[in-house]
Amino acid sequence: MAKAQTVTILSPVNGDVIALNKVKDPVFSAGMMGLGFGVQPSSGEVVAPVSGQVTMVAETKHAIGFTTPDDHLEVLVHLGIDTVDLKGAPFTVKVAAGDDVQAGDVIATMDLAAIQAANRQTTVILAVTNTSDKLESLDVVTGAKAAGDVTATGRLNANTFNAKRQNRLPKAGKYDQLAADIVANVGGVENVSSLIHCITRLRFYLKDESKANDDVVRDLKGVIDVAKAGGQYQVVIGPAVTDVYDAIIKQIGPGFSNDSETAKAVAETAAAAQRPTTPWGKVKWGISNLIGVITGSMIPVIGLLAASGILKGILALLTTFNLVSPTAPTYVIINAMGDSVFYFLPIFVGFTAGKKLGADPVIMGIIGGVLTYPAIVTMASGKATSTLLGMGINANFFGLPVHVASYTYSIFPMIAGAWLASKLEPWLKRVIPTVLRMIFVPLFEVVIVSGAILLFLGPIITVLSTGLANIIVWVYNLSPAISGLIIGGFYQVLVIFGLHWAVIPIVANDIATTGHSYLNAIVSATMVAQGGAVFAIALKSKLANIQELAWPATISAFCGVTEPAMYGINLKYGRAFVTASIGAAVGGFLTGLMNVNMWGFTGSLIGFTSFVNPKGLDFSFYGFLIASAATIVVSFALTWMFGFKDEDANAVKVAPKKRHLGATA
Repeated sequence: MAKAQTVTILSPVNGDVIALNKVKDPVFSAGMMGLGFGVQPSSGEVVAPVSGQVTMVAETKHAIGFTTPDDHLEVLVHLGIDTVDLKGAPFTVKVAAGDDVQAGDVIATMDLAAIQAANRQTTVILAVTNTSDKLESLDVVTGAKAAGDVTATGRLNANTFNAKRQNRLPKAGKYDQLAADIVANVGGVENVSSLIHCITRLRFYLKDESKANDDVVRDLKGVIDVAKAGGQYQVVIGPAVTDVYDAIIKQIGPGFSNDSETAKAVAETAAAAQRPTTPWGKVKWGISNLIGVITGSMIPVIGLLAASGILKGILALLTTFNLVSPTAPTYVIINAMGDSVFYFLPIFVGFTAGKKLGADPVIMGIIGGVLTYPAIVTMASGKATSTLLGMGINANFFGLPVHVASYTYSIFPMIAGAWLASKLEPWLKRVIPTVLRMIFVPLFEVVIVSGAILLFLGPIITVLSTGLANIIVWVYNLSPAISGLIIGGFYQVLVIFGLHWAVIPIVANDIATTGHSYLNAIVSATMVAQGGAVFAIALKSKLANIQELAWPATISAFCGVTEPAMYGINLKYGRAFVTASIGAAVGGFLTGLMNVNMWGFTGSLIGFTSFVNPKGLDFSFYGFLIASAATIVVSFALTWMFGFKDEDANAVKVAPKKRHLGATA
């Protein structure tokens, strides 16, 4: 088994093998091109380090790429440092792209004396350029080696090994086909003078722009748009631009890259997105950053939330049609599967928010565990002994009366806690001696941050949400239609900050005392609206990464769980959340206007039976259908027309990767 999980790589030349971090090239030595090694050559004959197909030979002959047939490792052999300027003079390459070679076959020669005479270094560098996808580790044996000697042993990561065992390894890189299609439709390699990129766009310098087929390029899956400016043929890709750029350069050769111009373009486009100086600009920047932190903290668990939402929807159907009893063990087990990610959400969000904001993610996960600790949950649900500032006092801390809120299903308190920890942790490390940090930094951090959330932040949120709940009840009593408009438009905003929790007891009390809740019917419309908006994005977007989130988020929202739609797509891209809220306002208005009632907790489309009066079908059910249809139409149409374009994905800042080959050649 161990043997099957490893691959061997030969030395491409005679000489002394050195560790990659000893190579005098910052891009390779920092591992930006992947794991590998260097060789200080003693002779100029170059052999294939692996068996496979030659996938790239640079026009300047200084770099040769290979792909292995079984594991699909992409191996680059780079002949010398800063040798691209030599225009291939010191090199003789005996293979071409598409040739099959065996490990140890002679593939090229290099004139070491000529390279040294040109004041260039002769170091041969080998790198596995798809390390992050394929390798778990690479063990290199340094010292004197002959060309063809086994020099490195790589261990395949679990995903690659299992895929290899099951004969389902991909045959090419993720963006190879897109790269080939783009090159073919801009007029082919012969029409390209050079290629650079900024933070969202490929920028071709073409010999003849009329040879490019704009419509075909624009319609390629993964391409957002085509633009022409500054003598450049620009292909808008979005966040994946660096990956697509790498795939193209791998195919057409590093001679077409220009590292200095790429760095300049990246700097210019990144500068345009920097913090503004006007007061309103600062407010917008602050809100954008807050949304970025919230969505960034949620993205890692969005898939789990969507899956759980769908599972909860299925369970709702099973209980609605009496296929499973709510008291049966089957129900309890399935409910645990669907509900656990929400119940323990503070733990997961604590971990992800910690990583996002620079706090220790493990410590933040523990703090999330404090908030969801069974005794704390029980305390939060306990009967209040008195009230203070509208809060029910249900506990005491060293004799001081406190309100302990419920934190299951919540995210904002943990994000606020992660921010506090990111400020507290560096200070603790400065004042606590090194020998004591391992124990006392986590100790103080858990105590201070947990205490801040439980004793201060939670009560503040409770006061605010209680006040808002009182306002909502007042408005609803004044006019159901107006309250539907207001609650529908703003309810999901309350969800973001955890201020909606005071509404839930009102709904529960309504159902417990009267058997129904008009308010819950309005809340249901907001769920449908989030689903309608993300449904429009799922159909409209051509970006695979958007569709991968949008489709399950749509199903989940219609099953009554809006977090994947809201945090994964709508809120992240701004306008879509606004258009969804407008749709929710329309749905809430119609729900209130028609006095739609609801006899159960489960909302959205999956909860259609909650709108059936136990005493007999009445207009509430038809009102639900009318309001839901209007909500979907409005949120879908507004989102399609105004709420989202694939270009919006460009707003997601990506850290530009330092370029290879062009920079190192």
